[in-house]
Order: sequence, then C-alpha cells, then structure tokens
Amino acid sequence: MVLFIGQLFYLILLRWIDPPVTSTQAMSWFQGNGMTRDYVAMDLISANAKLAVIASEDQLFPYHNGFDWQSIQKAMEKNKKSRRVRGASTLTQQVAKNVFLWQGRSWFRKGLEVYFTFMIETLWGKHRILEVYLNVSEMGRGVFGIEAAARKYFKKPASMLTANEAAMIASSLPNPKKYTVKPLSNYVTKRYPQIVVQMNNIRPDEGIVGLIQ
Repeated sequence: MVLFIGQLFYLILLRWIDPPVTSTQAMSWFQGNGMTRDYVAMDLISANAKLAVIASEDQLFPYHNGFDWQSIQKAMEKNKKSRRVRGASTLTQQVAKNVFLWQGRSWFRKGLEVYFTFMIETLWGKHRILEVYLNVSEMGRGVFGIEAAARKYFKKPASMLTANEAAMIASSLPNPKKYTVKPLSNYVTKRYPQIVVQMNNIRPDEGIVGLIQ
C-alpha cells in the first residue's frame, strides 16, 4: 500500500514537475555516454518540433487513449511471420517506459507499461505527455530532449528549429545511437524528407493544431 501510494503521488507530481532522472538517462551515464539534457516548457519548443515527433512516431496521438489498437494488431500479425520484432508503441507508451520503467521486452515490464500508460493518459493529458516526451527522449548518444539536441546539432534553441531540422531529429528516435543527425546517417538522410511531407499533411488537422500551438 505504501509503494502504491508513493508511486501515485509521484505520478501526480510529475504533472507539473520534470522527472529528476530516468532509467535510460542513468544507464547512459553509467555506460560512459554522458547525459546532456535541458528541460524546457512547451512554449519554448517550436511547433515544428512538436509536429515532427507526432508525424514520425504517432500520428493518432491526439485521438487514442494511449494505445493504438489497430497498429498493435498489425504489428502482432507481422511479428508472427518475421523474426524481426516490430513495435507499435504510442508516444504515451514511450513516455511511460522512459520515465517510469526500464528497457526490455518481458511480459512483466509490458504489464507495468500498460498501467503507467493508462495512468498518465488519465492524470496528465496530451499536452503534458507531449511535453515530457520532447524533454526526456534520447535524441543522440547521451543527448536527451529536444533542447539539448537542437543546441548540439544546430547551435540554436528548440524554439528556433525549422521543419527540416526538427524532422532530422525526429528521424533519429527509433535508434538514436545508430541513426545520427551529426554526422547525418543514411537512414536519417532518407527518412527526414518523408517526415516533412507527413508534417505538411497532418498540420491542418484540428487535433494536431490544438497540441502544437
């Protein structure tokens, strides 16, 4: 009961206070990759950056309850036929994993991810989830958050990122240690123009507009 009350209090607290450290950040530091980060408020992040991660990672983010069931079903069907495991994590699930849990594929960890995904959707809301995602996600080896990434790669604050620059950073998200922005990896080179196209396609969407303004 004490543990349950403690984690619930922490969950509620993080609606307003930035996570002090995540397991991924701590692991990066212990592995010698460093831990560069600089949390910033949503109004200090360009609309391009917000739009890029939604276009790249979760275009239904404004509308689902934390789980994209259609994508999950497609991933399960594809995984039955392929040795390469395909994920279908929403932005909310990624925040739940990054902030409260550890990297891994065990059923126990997945069960906890479902719980924390439901809780932050209920207690935080979409704006806060997107804000935390943009601040804690690894966007390069030892680089965490959009502000740190913008300053490292483009020598500017996140508020000044262009559509192309934001798309390059978003391209690295599936594997930021492998898909590098500087130097520009082949994957990022091919992927970021596609993200820019998707950004332009979804920009007029009312749900998206409400999140990126």
